[in-house]
Amino acid sequence: MNKIEKLYEGKAKIVYSTEDPELVVQFFKDDATAFDGVKKGQISGKGVANNLISCHLFDMLEKNGIATHFVKRLSDNEMLVRRVVIIPIELVVRNVAAGSLCKRYGIPEGEIFPEPIVERYYKNDAFHDPLMDDDHIIRFKLANAAELTFLKTTAMRINQILQDFFNSIGITLVDFKLEFGHYKDRLLLADEISPDTCRFWEKGTQRKLDKDRFRFDLGDVESAYVEMLKRITGSSS
Repeated sequence: MNKIEKLYEGKAKIVYSTEDPELVVQFFKDDATAFDGVKKGQISGKGVANNLISCHLFDMLEKNGIATHFVKRLSDNEMLVRRVVIIPIELVVRNVAAGSLCKRYGIPEGEIFPEPIVERYYKNDAFHDPLMDDDHIIRFKLANAAELTFLKTTAMRINQILQDFFNSIGITLVDFKLEFGHYKDRLLLADEISPDTCRFWEKGTQRKLDKDRFRFDLGDVESAYVEMLKRITGSSS
């Protein structure tokens, strides 16, 4: 499958058209940003790690009944995906208190929630991705009530599948971001699932193995991505 034209370039990925109008190539970059783009840098090998991890996790979710945009891996940093129209809502599933939630509500980092929290954010860089409630989403026609129910229900199903998997490899799935898109008459999980979009803590030590190492200058950033790649896929490449 050949790349024809660059359709979109974001902070971490580039999307290219192909000879098939229903399929696009998603290329993962080493570029890294944090704090709404204020902090920028590069993480060597991040693109490869995020692509291979996402390919593995999308494939696992597909086998567990979750419809995704994933078609196949093309190379170390490219995957072939269905061309979806992204819904401008980011769903964040939180199992443990961390990040912006702690700042907003004064909850100590590490507090475990008895039930997951599913937050919704407006996917819009110009407005800094504000938190939304269901009424906003429906009134602004970002999704209808049935679609919103599907998104939240599917997010919870994904959370259970991923939690079971990560528990088996000694990782706490603290929280993670999901995006969905329209494809024909279906809603598909899209974007990526990686250390860029998830918080991973090693069980026992609570060692962070995700982009927080870049955000907060914790060091060993590249090795954290490589370690998660090895744990998830069983291989470093």
